[in-house]
Amino acid sequence: MRRGHQGAPFRFADQSHTTAANRQGRENTMSAPNPISPLAPASVPTLPRIAGIKLGAVEAGIRYKGRTDVMLAILPAGSLIAGVLTKSKTASAPVEWCRKNLSRGKARAILVNAGNANAFTGKLGDKSVEETTRAIAQALGCPRNEVFMASTGVIGQPLDPEPIVKATPALIKAAREDGWADAAGAIMTTDTFPKMATRTCKIGDGTVTINGFAKGSGMIAPDMATMLGFAFTDAKLPAGVLQKLLSDANDKSFNCVTVDGDTSTSDTFLLASSCAARHPRVEEADDPLLVEFKRALEDVMIELAQLVARDGEGASKFITINVTGATSNGAARKIGLSVANSPLVKTAIAGEDANWGRVVMAVGKAGEKADRDKLRISFGGVKITDNGQVVPNYDETPVAAHIKGRDVVVDIDLGLGRGRCTIWTCDLTHRYIDINGSYRS
Repeated sequence: MRRGHQGAPFRFADQSHTTAANRQGRENTMSAPNPISPLAPASVPTLPRIAGIKLGAVEAGIRYKGRTDVMLAILPAGSLIAGVLTKSKTASAPVEWCRKNLSRGKARAILVNAGNANAFTGKLGDKSVEETTRAIAQALGCPRNEVFMASTGVIGQPLDPEPIVKATPALIKAAREDGWADAAGAIMTTDTFPKMATRTCKIGDGTVTINGFAKGSGMIAPDMATMLGFAFTDAKLPAGVLQKLLSDANDKSFNCVTVDGDTSTSDTFLLASSCAARHPRVEEADDPLLVEFKRALEDVMIELAQLVARDGEGASKFITINVTGATSNGAARKIGLSVANSPLVKTAIAGEDANWGRVVMAVGKAGEKADRDKLRISFGGVKITDNGQVVPNYDETPVAAHIKGRDVVVDIDLGLGRGRCTIWTCDLTHRYIDINGSYRS
């Protein structure tokens, strides 16, 4: 299996499509620019072509000025799709449209807009989905239920379908096999950089590719937690197999990332396949031939999930929380999320205060089994607690030095069993308040 190559230093690929407003990743009505996250990667990968899959982006003027805000992925006939969607009880109209049609497993297009989530918009939201997907379906000559849609942005404002309908010819004209960077840039809201990943792997003697991109910066919490994400492959796998592999990979990636503990109305991750690759036939998700593909898909999704945490609104530190020794993997996840979502833990790390007592607090409130005398906590590999108390002769100096860095690692060993989980998050700074306090105005 090969990792995607690093590509050029971080920048938007096409400044004619993606302007300074895209670099800021901000609502235009906000009062101050949002600089690129200090946790952003130094470079972004150049995603390879996947034969037959084309992506395009245009400026439709939904909310932003001077930047692209609508993306279209066009898939060849015979393409299959799988998806995981938010469990929010106030899910958006596009989410409900995807939920209705995913069971068919067939797709010809994915349409995405930024700037308006089309959530809590009643029958107007349903009508907007109907009109926009119809326009794409008619232009491509395919059934409307093979056009999937996702929206992100402000909640509660009706999404006027007309700008997207009018932009349909331009979207189709703009679509090309190397349009990955344009598509990733067009779906951003408060994101400060595009998030892309790629892998190649083998299924038997055949080589397949997986490309993915995602958006997300705030309103990120595990319950199918990516805001929006999309992966594409040429692997020739049945829709049911794609669905099983995606659900498993999602459980190890986006359901292990959190920024602020808030689950979006719009969370969507779709995995589409052109089925164009040549490799041995696979009918079951547990086929040994899929070992490399499973790992590659997990790698793509974990990388994207980590990039979401690295672009957390106002984030200055990327935090990895490793939980081991829990009574089950589920218990480990719950404990890890309790720590990751604790405002006290997150603000202590933001302030570079080695206040490990806040981790003790967050473990205790998780509601899972914990034993004071078996709990071990380490920061940056430095053991802090053992036998129910701080270790003898504890020296905070190396711990304080560790949390002054950009990447902070917290290890929690409960000493009770074999359950384990890794959670990724970021710190909580005053910048988070600045961004969200002016999101609409």
